[in-house]
Amino acid sequence: MDQRTLDARIQRYYGGDFHEAARLTTGAVGRAELARVRELVSARLEPGSRVLDVGGGAGAHATWLAAAGHAVTLVDPVPSHVEAARTVGTFTAEVGDARALTVADGSFDAVLLAGPLYHLVTREDRLLALREAARVLRPDGRVFAVAISRTIAALDAVLRRRFTDLPAQALVRLLETGDVADEIRNPEGEFPGGHFHTADELADELAAAGFRDPWVTGVEGPGSIALELSRPHDDAVEAALLLARQAEGEREAADVSSHLLGVATR
Repeated sequence: MDQRTLDARIQRYYGGDFHEAARLTTGAVGRAELARVRELVSARLEPGSRVLDVGGGAGAHATWLAAAGHAVTLVDPVPSHVEAARTVGTFTAEVGDARALTVADGSFDAVLLAGPLYHLVTREDRLLALREAARVLRPDGRVFAVAISRTIAALDAVLRRRFTDLPAQALVRLLETGDVADEIRNPEGEFPGGHFHTADELADELAAAGFRDPWVTGVEGPGSIALELSRPHDDAVEAALLLARQAEGEREAADVSSHLLGVATR
């Protein structure tokens, strides 16, 4: 799929009935994701940091960042997201594209990219977004880049089909390259994913964009698979979070987490 077609799908998907904040606060995996992103990012931010939240949606992350005392600017390509984000009132929000940010060079201490990388089809576009993040960061500023595990993306495609009528070639392509073919897209949710990563690939892209010392970990941890398969109670979510913390920084375990987080320094 070309990027222009995917961009149109992004506008339809996120500009319609889908609510990212609800996904992060009600579903088990979403709650684990939100908790771990908050933990991992907060531990690496100086007090009162200037944070650019790129692809920040309606402000799920910007809200807690601002409440923690950081000066937050949110950028998102979906106008309805930006309108909703502005109603929060504790941070600024504007329509924009991760590949062409309008903010000045070196004007932020940290950049959060929790979305753009899995909506950009080509490596060239992903590196463009990462280089834009580097441009707007001060020297020694940090980027926090989230990606979706291709292992989990392939598992999701298999489970949705209950191991029947599997598109074998498309699954092999997904596992080998991270590219998702139309025959394995979710026809119900129509999630507009363009690319899915491995931990090694995310680290490589961060380095290729000019960042130093890339570090990648799983976000929800190995227990995210169990959370995907059931409707667990709060104790199960807490158990998954404990497992995620124990596996933090283990590259071998990262790919069996639903999301990956790459942290690197400008």
